[in-house]
Amino acid sequence: MRIAAYIGGLLGLALLVTVVVRADFPAMLQTLGSAGWMLLWLVPYRAVFFLLYAVGWFNLLHPYDPQRHAGLGYVFWVTSVREAIDRLLPVASVGGSLVGVRLLRWRGLAAAPVGASVIVEIVLTLIVSYLFTALGLFLLIGISTTGLEYRRLLLAFLLSAPVPAVLVLLLRYGSVFERLERFLRPLVDENVMSEGAASLDHELRAYFHRGWRLFLAGSLQLVALISGSVEVWFALRLFGHPVSAGTALILESMTQAIRHLAFIVPAGIGVQEAGLILFGHVLGISSELALAVSMAKRMREVLCGMPSLISWQWLEGRRLQRLMRNPS
Repeated sequence: MRIAAYIGGLLGLALLVTVVVRADFPAMLQTLGSAGWMLLWLVPYRAVFFLLYAVGWFNLLHPYDPQRHAGLGYVFWVTSVREAIDRLLPVASVGGSLVGVRLLRWRGLAAAPVGASVIVEIVLTLIVSYLFTALGLFLLIGISTTGLEYRRLLLAFLLSAPVPAVLVLLLRYGSVFERLERFLRPLVDENVMSEGAASLDHELRAYFHRGWRLFLAGSLQLVALISGSVEVWFALRLFGHPVSAGTALILESMTQAIRHLAFIVPAGIGVQEAGLILFGHVLGISSELALAVSMAKRMREVLCGMPSLISWQWLEGRRLQRLMRNPS
């Protein structure tokens, strides 16, 4: 995965250089500067996204943490750390989930249910991303400029649509991790691996029987994704090119769809910019404006993510110091 992330990062960087060279870079910088300090409102606004995801995750974890050792505030912080790792570090969009499991384990929650909750969350995100993409494609129908590009995107969407359903069926009925354990048994400790795989499959089946909790978490994730379109709407308004809510939602949904397809590219570098430019042209938005929107979102990622990463590393350092003082 690390090698794949590095390769994806190089490809994404090459794509970013290409789109920047082909655009009017000075004009993009001028557009970005025209918004001034008002762009900084994107930073506190992102808390809405984190809160919606955190409430859904907190609700999924509740049966395993009735004493609330991991309160909503703590889960909110872990959610922001997960997002920061996936957005800012070369981890191919999976490292944040692994760290999230580790951080919740600090509060005494068992590994299997926490790990299963993260897997369920990822599956819900995949399903919700398809719904969000479908909403964007539906809104694109009303745009007269849609043609071959739209049909190709629609075909790719329809062909890949069964993937979430197949994944849910495999996790619920396929004992995926027990089968994986049998495959890896010659390489690891058999007893430890067997118990962990069986527990994880058991917890996953239990989660998929809690329909209303899954529905609530998925609904909150969908609202969180839709809230991201407000960033696009707000940025374009500051850049002197106001658009409708529908246009902003199309741009956000199509860009997120491309980022999910290219998940191996760290932080979607280059992919986000290319997606905004591609669909921006369809919607009458210049390359310079699309790049300025992307840079505004990148700025927000850094300003939101760095405090989370620093706080996580600070806590890791404190735990390491305690372990060194009390190795027993």
